[in-house]
Formats: sequence, C-alpha cells, structure tokens
Amino acid sequence: MPDPNTLVQPDKGQPARTIHVIDAKGFDAWLAAQPPRHRTAAAAQKLAPSAHASAILPGDGAEDWSVVGVVANAERLSAWCLAKLAETLPEGTYRVEGVEPGKAIHGWLAAQYKFGAYKKDEKAPVGPRVLLTSEPARIEEAVRMANATYKLRDRINTGANDMGPADLEAAAAELVKAHGGQLTVVKGDEVAKGYGLLWAVGKAAGKGREPRLIEIEWGNPEHPKIAIIGKGVCFDSGGLDIKPAAGMRLMKKDMGGAAHALATAELIMASRLPVRLHMLVPAVENSINGEATRPGDIMRSRKGITVENSNTDAEGRLILADALTKAEEKGPELVIDYATLTGAARVALGADLQALFANDDTLASELLAAAETESDPMWRLPLYDPYKEMLKSDVADMVNAAEAPFGGALTAALFLKEFVPEKAQWAHLDIFCWNGSHKPGRPKGAEAVSLRAVWKVLKDRYGK
Repeated sequence: MPDPNTLVQPDKGQPARTIHVIDAKGFDAWLAAQPPRHRTAAAAQKLAPSAHASAILPGDGAEDWSVVGVVANAERLSAWCLAKLAETLPEGTYRVEGVEPGKAIHGWLAAQYKFGAYKKDEKAPVGPRVLLTSEPARIEEAVRMANATYKLRDRINTGANDMGPADLEAAAAELVKAHGGQLTVVKGDEVAKGYGLLWAVGKAAGKGREPRLIEIEWGNPEHPKIAIIGKGVCFDSGGLDIKPAAGMRLMKKDMGGAAHALATAELIMASRLPVRLHMLVPAVENSINGEATRPGDIMRSRKGITVENSNTDAEGRLILADALTKAEEKGPELVIDYATLTGAARVALGADLQALFANDDTLASELLAAAETESDPMWRLPLYDPYKEMLKSDVADMVNAAEAPFGGALTAALFLKEFVPEKAQWAHLDIFCWNGSHKPGRPKGAEAVSLRAVWKVLKDRYGK
C-alpha cells in the first residue's frame, strides 16, 4: 500500500498526465467539440455522462495520452470526484486541468488504501498515483487525514483475534509516544470497584482480554477541555442473549467507535490543536462463560445509578455510561462519543447516513453543516424525553434496553444522556463504519464516518 505522504505533491510544473474533468450536464457539448480520435476513444470505452465515468484519450505521440473524467460540478470538485481515477489509472503523476483538486484530494488518497494484513496478493502491486496541486497548504492536512483514515480502517478490518482490548491500549500508547501526553489504563480490581457497568460487560472475557478503561490526556490544562469517547467492544457475541450467527459475523467492527476516537485524538494531537484533550476508550469483549452477566442482574454504574440488565446485547451503552461519568470528572465543555450502538439506527437511516444526537442545537447545526461541506453525511435524530418511560425498571433506577421494539436508537441515546457531564455540549454519533460493497474511494470493509465532519467542527471552534 502506498504511503499517503507520497501521493499528493506541490505542482512545480513537473511532467504529468492531464486529467480533464467535465460536467455531466455538459457532456454532449464537450463530446461534440472533440477531434474524431477522441470521440472514437470515448465510444470504444463507453464513456457516458454518469458519475465516475472516465476514458483514456490518445495524444499526438505513441506514449502521449490524457484522461477525461465525468463529475457533477467541474468547477467545484467534491471529496469523491477523483477517487475512481485514483483506483484505476496506471502508476504515474497527474494534474487536473483548469481547476484545483481541492477537497477531491481526500478521495484520491482514500482510494489508494488497501488492507493487506492477511491475504496473499498474487498480483503485482500497482505503483502510486500521484496528484499535483497548486495549493500546497492543503497537503499537510489532507495527508494527516489520510493517515488517520488508513489506521482507522486497518483497526476495524483486523480480526478480533488480533484487535482486542490490549491492542487498543497499544494503539493509544503509540499515540502518546508520537505526540506526548499521559496514558492511563484502568484494569482489574480498579475496574471491578470503580466502573461497575464496564466490568459487568467485560468480566467474562478470556485471559489477556480483560476489560479496561484507556485514557489519554493531552494539551495545555488551561485550554478548553474536550472529551472524545469511543465504544471499544472488540467483539460482541451478544452475551447470554447471544446473537444469531448472521448478526455476529461483523462484530469485529464493534470497536469502530474506539477506532474513531483514536483517529480524532491523532488529528488533534498531530495538529497541535489548542485544547485540553481527554480521550476515553472503554475496551471490552462481550463474551460468554460462567462469569457472564445475566439478564436481570443489577449493575451499579460509576455514577451510582443502578441498572437492571434487560438485554446483555445492549452492552455498548453500559460501557459508554461509565466513560461519560469519568469524563465529567474533568469538567469538559464539549463531549463527543462515537459508537456502533444500535441496529435501529441502521434500520432508520441505512449504512451510509450516520445518526446524530445532540443536547445542544448550536453543536448539532455545526456538525450537520460540516457533514454537508465534507461529504460526510449524518442526520439528526431527536432526544425525545417521553421515551424515557421505556427505560424504567421495577427494581433498579433504569433498564439498559427498552422491551418495546420501537425507537431503539432514541432510547439508547436517552440512556446515555443520563450520564452526560453536566453543562457540557454533547454529541452522540451512532455509526456503522462499514461499506457493504465497494464505492469509489471507499473499499468494501471498514470506513471512517463522521470523522471529517467532527474534525472540521473542532478546527473551526478551536483552531488558531
């Protein structure tokens, strides 16, 4: 897999193949203006006015050629406009004619990702496709996001046998080693005594995969305090309310929230954003043995709220609740959590559109605007307080999951809301982070979702 640092370079007039971008609406006019050899080549390659369509155009010499790509708006390229070209073009250096690639740099970089940890590649590797830009100030930021995205995808794509709680801890240690800060990992008796919900979920895991709370603190304590939290369920069997085989198949990705928290922390730290960061990853494996928490068991949270376990497969909100309580102890002004939390969010919004819950309209508006700008879609769902009735327990303060089969994403968010730091602006992102099929720049498998939108909001709020 190419190094993202090599895939985009300042345009200094060096030799490069030309990429012509044309509007789908202007396709017929463009085609009519082309010389016969270009029309012939376009026809032979079945070039059509549809997104991501492209064709190689012959030049005057035997080795002279360029490429044409169809986009929605040739004057303002979106993040994914050039992504398919970055996947399919031969190795070499390319320059977009007449327009700066801008946001399309991200898709160019994201498209050249490949997960190769396990599979033997019998094909000769394709060399890097390098994109030139006359806006060198964009390069550092784009490469930083690409590196974070590559690592995020790698962590989610990795089998759960190689990505357990200890491996998430190691990833956090690498961040601190690279960028400074303080790493704290709470394990063993400390979890059992101080984080009752986290312990309840993870206590049945095997040796070396015990539950833990991973924390990074970084930045000047005088700067604004923010908490970034990621659900780190490294594999989710469903517990004693065991999932069916089909539902368990992709549960290696149930630590996707943790992968997003680590990526966000890396962006903050590498960019030296002037904030006091508190990153928290409650890391567990929801397993089954004689120690597993049972349906009907009463658990005591770090906040003191008692929770009746009405569903052992509603485990993510439990570990997040203890992490949110820990975050409150630092007095953050902003809290963002990422979690592959509910199937209900996917039923409502599908895989591509991430669910946003927020206790503050300004924060929600900022995130939605950033999602639109960054081609990183999300949709706000309500924190509808009357549904809190569905979380009442006859024997404890709350149940962790409503019995009614309706509004599952909403009741999960309402459960979390009970543990949100007082006075903090809070956003909860119920994410999927998986591509069920290939899309340009987004290969089948793990995906970064909401990351670019969140990062834009953080930069806009706290950037120098």
